[in-house]
Order: sequence, then C-alpha cells, then structure tokens
Amino acid sequence: MRLVPNRRLLFVVGALLVPMAATGAALPWMATTAVVFAAALGIAAVADAFLGRRALRGVQADVPAVSRLTQDRETELPIRLRNETGRPQRLRLGLAFPREFRSPHEDLWVTMPSEPVWSRLTWPCTSSKRGRYSLDAVHVECASPFGLWDVRTALPARTELRVYPNLARERKQMAAFFLNRGDTGIHTQRQVGRGRDFEKLREYVPGDDYQDIHWKTTAKRARPITKVFQVERTQEVYVVLDATRLSARSAGDATMLERFVTAALVLGLAAEKQGDLFGLVTFSDKVDRFVRAKNGKAHYGVCRDALYMLQARTVTPDFDELCAFLRLRLRRRALLLFLTSMDDPLLAESFTKHIELISRQHLILVNMPRPSGIEPLFTGAEIADADGVYERLGGHVLWQNLRERERVLGHRGVSFQLLEHDTMCASLIAQYLNVKRRQLL
Repeated sequence: MRLVPNRRLLFVVGALLVPMAATGAALPWMATTAVVFAAALGIAAVADAFLGRRALRGVQADVPAVSRLTQDRETELPIRLRNETGRPQRLRLGLAFPREFRSPHEDLWVTMPSEPVWSRLTWPCTSSKRGRYSLDAVHVECASPFGLWDVRTALPARTELRVYPNLARERKQMAAFFLNRGDTGIHTQRQVGRGRDFEKLREYVPGDDYQDIHWKTTAKRARPITKVFQVERTQEVYVVLDATRLSARSAGDATMLERFVTAALVLGLAAEKQGDLFGLVTFSDKVDRFVRAKNGKAHYGVCRDALYMLQARTVTPDFDELCAFLRLRLRRRALLLFLTSMDDPLLAESFTKHIELISRQHLILVNMPRPSGIEPLFTGAEIADADGVYERLGGHVLWQNLRERERVLGHRGVSFQLLEHDTMCASLIAQYLNVKRRQLL
C-alpha cells in the first residue's frame, strides 16, 4: 500500500499554505493564523492518510490463469473486480505489460458498485512476439476520503500469457490452395499406383498380376489366391525443425525459425484436412521436443503449445543424435519434412552422412529458405560497382554448392529444395500433396 499526494493536496499547499506562511513571516500579526492553518492542514492530511490506507482493503481482482493471444492481433484480456468495502469506489487500473506488448490504454477508470459482486471488464492489448509471458498483479489506485491522497496497491492476480503465431495470411493462402473452383487450386486427380495397404485375399481372376498371388495361401487351398491392396488413407507426417544458430538468421521480415514455426503449423492444418497423422520434432544439439503423430483438434493444440515458445539456441546441430533418435522412435514408414539450412559445408556433410540411417525406411524431404544473394551468376539486377561483382560471384559459388548438395542427397533418396520466404507454406503443402497423389509412402 502506497500513498501519493493528490493534486488537491498539492493545490492547497501551493495556493494557500505557502502564501500564508510567507505572509506570516512578513507580518508578525499573521504568524499565529499561519501556524494554526498549517497545523490544521497537517492534521487533516494525517487523518486522511490514516483513513485512506483502508480504502482498498475490500477490493479483489481476478484474471484467468491462462490467457491465449495471437501475435500481432489485438486481444481483450478479461479482468474481474469485486468491491467489499460497502461503498461505491472509483478506481484507476494499471497493468505492467511486458515490453513486447502494446495497448491503446495506459490506464483504465472504472466505477465499482457498493454491492459485493464481481464486475467484469476487458483490457485490449497486442503482442509483437510469440512466447510465454506473465502478469503478477493488477495495480489499483483510488482517492482517500478527503481526496488529499491517492492510495495505490498491487492486487495479486497472476496470469500466464501465451502468444501463438499468427497464421491469418497463411490460412488465406492455404484456402486458395485447396480451392476446387475454376482453373485455380487443387482439384481431384487420379491417384498414381494401385495402393500399398493390404486389404484382403480373394479368388484369382484372369488378368491379375502374378506378383499379387499369395503363394502360401494358394498352396494351402490348392487354388490361386490373390492379394488385394488399397490406397493408403492415414499416413504419418512429421515436421523436423532446426532450432540452432542456423535458424536465428533473418529470412525477409522475420527469422528463419519464425518461418519454420508458421510453416509447420500450416502443414499440420493441411494434414488434418487430408486425414493424416501429424507430428513434430524440434532439435538443436539434441532432440528438444518430440510429439508423436496423431490427429484431432486437441492434438493440434499440443503441437501449437510445443512450438509457441520455441527459440533458436546458439549451438551447432547434432544430426547424428537426431537420426539415431528418429530411427529408434519411428517404426512405421513416415514422411519427414526437414526445415533446416544446408549452406554450411561441414554441417551439410554431416547431415548427408547420417541421413542414410533413416533414408531407406522413411521418405525424406529437406527444405531450406533461400538466403539472400544465393542465385546463379547471370540473374538478378544489374551490378553497379566492383563490390557487387564479388558479392554476385560469392552467391553463385554458394548456389552451386547447394546444387551439388541436392545431387548428393538425391542419390540417397532424399529430396532437397530451396524455398522462397513468402511462398514457403504453399511450397510445403504442394510437396505434401504431391506425395499423397503419387503414393510415395
């Protein structure tokens, strides 16, 4: 509880007490009056301060234990107040938001009724960065009975603020991507292949492939029996995110890791729409988080909670441990979409070496955001000076190294692609749907 001089007290002291004290010093016959006035004002101020310390004893505040917000989108934080003082209260409220938050209001004024009921209000706020934050108290201020002091206190009301990535733009792109109208979007297409999931056994029909004959059952029944397969309906899709120093670099107007998190969540929505199982793996110098592939809204919430606090660490990725972990944990053949960087030659060589441990069992697609300046030599804008020549040559060398890395990974059955920043989500969904259409799993 703190007491702060009110404007009224400052006005009385500045407009009345100071001139009267000056007059009493200049005119002896006014000295007694000045002393009496000063004593009376002091007694009133002390009494008002004593009474004011109890002004907020019956006021309570309550906020939700967990509040979920979306990055760069205004959200209203609910607050409940209760007045048990027995008299109406006019309160000034304040919240100590983290520096990543902004609000159109520095404070809010509310009038509380005398009845001891819960009153509800909302505080608009916006977060510019995803993550987990906390508020420990609601700061409250009211005037003392005589209005000479402002009484301030911090009411305990702890809440956890969870800020999730904003997928609004990507959702719009994905909606257009799945639009089945006109000449745009994804349309119903013929599945390539006959399916790989075993469905049943049936009598042989002329024209059946001899490779489909189940020879053990044929020998047992003394007549030809054919295996029937069906198209896979439920497959496992995992996004493997790199959360090392490689992902802390800029990728347009955001970091690579921010792009990875957004792309992973959008791909989870696409997998849910297709009826597949979606899972997550995040790694740095070790496997940080593993979410086994499932489906449903509750599971998508688990994946979102696993990613909203993910931050890049200043460590080097350990692909050896990552591949060994995936080899042990993933028994069923799955689609693994790696979101990482391959422009470091030593790390790219380590990735190529250890990916062989899982490339024969799983279908692996490696995706990397295209760094600025990495492009063929005779592309892009015209070069203005000598420095631009060397920058263009350096970018061409890096581009050629990535092309060579793509060829080496291709020999191991691993696909590698460079993605543009603005179309990363759409490119990942296109890769995923192409795998579904061609039944590569």
